[in-house]
Amino acid sequence: MANGKRFNASDPTIAAHKDLPFGTKLELKNPDNDHCLVVEVKDRGPFVAGRELDISKAAAKKLGVIEEGVSTLFARVILPE
Repeated sequence: MANGKRFNASDPTIAAHKDLPFGTKLELKNPDNDHCLVVEVKDRGPFVAGRELDISKAAAKKLGVIEEGVSTLFARVILPE
C-alpha cells in the first residue's frame, strides 16, 4: 500500500482515499441496510473516475455491499479526541 504496509483484504478497517491523510478514520454507513463500520485511510486511491473511496473486501462484506462491487455509502470523518 502507499503507506508502506502490506495490503490485507481480510482487514475490515482498510480504506483508500486520494486526498485524506493516512490515519483518518471514517464512519461508513450503507443507507440500504443501515450497517455501519469505522475504517481508516491506509492507502491511496481509487484511481477510477467517479469513485471517492476504496474499501477492503472484508469491509464491503460487513457493510453488505460485496455483491454490488460499487455502491453508495455515507461517510463521516471521525475527529480525534
